[in-house]
Amino acid sequence: MIIVTGATGRLGRRVVERLLERLPADQVGVSVREPAKARHLADRGVQVRRGDFAEPATLPGAFADAEQALLVSSDRFGEEALRLHRAAVSAAVRAGVGRVLYTSHQGAAADSLFAAMPDHAATEEVLAEAGVPWTSLRNGFYASTVQQLVGRARETGELRAPEDGPVSWTTHDDLAEAAAIVLAEPGRFDGPTPPLTAGQALDLADVAAILSESAGRAIRRVTVDDEDYVADLVGHGMPEPHARAMLGVFLASRRGEFAVVDPTLRDLLGRPPRSVRDLLTASSHSSGQAAHTT
Repeated sequence: MIIVTGATGRLGRRVVERLLERLPADQVGVSVREPAKARHLADRGVQVRRGDFAEPATLPGAFADAEQALLVSSDRFGEEALRLHRAAVSAAVRAGVGRVLYTSHQGAAADSLFAAMPDHAATEEVLAEAGVPWTSLRNGFYASTVQQLVGRARETGELRAPEDGPVSWTTHDDLAEAAAIVLAEPGRFDGPTPPLTAGQALDLADVAAILSESAGRAIRRVTVDDEDYVADLVGHGMPEPHARAMLGVFLASRRGEFAVVDPTLRDLLGRPPRSVRDLLTASSHSSGQAAHTT
């Protein structure tokens, strides 16, 4: 059996859907904090178990009888993230899981300027020391972040953000399909995978150019001061540590931490990964249709 944690989240639920296209439902299980939210999976024959990285006592049952377990990384930072990941890895090992997989990041590095990347690197060290076969999925930076960064640029005509650098933005859908392939066809990777990225690395000037084409009007890329950016986020209610973590995305991209492009994801999928242009064009069309019907 394959167990997927975080199966009601943005990535985990997509992984489960792709797995169910490849395997019978009785070979798939999920570990979730709130089983009621996964009732639709139980109705399809998927084993739904309660498991919470923050409650280690729930994890042995969540991982029982699993040949493989996919640990979807926490959205926490620092020591809290590592504590949660350690608990999950330890429980999987004690439960006798044959292979542990983890959703890492293309930029995982102890010296990264983005707070999540040292957490991924440290978790990979935990996996390497766990004494069981493991795979770390070095996922490209989620392309959904582009849509957050774009914000109201289509309306204002300006894409405002700190200085940035190229990022090989990659969609949740493509990464979920890749994870399902690796789970359904074990033995492809041992340890960290190559970067699982889309086919291009784009900066926000490139994004603004794509937005301009899809919007039919000029969208200017406007660079804002780092501290002004943090102050604006805090002014809109974001805690300062989170705002500084967001700034870290720009600091790291300037240093080229997310600029790598690799063919591994394309080869896994057997097709080109979806591009930022695809994503923004679809978003533009959806916005236009919504405006037309309201």
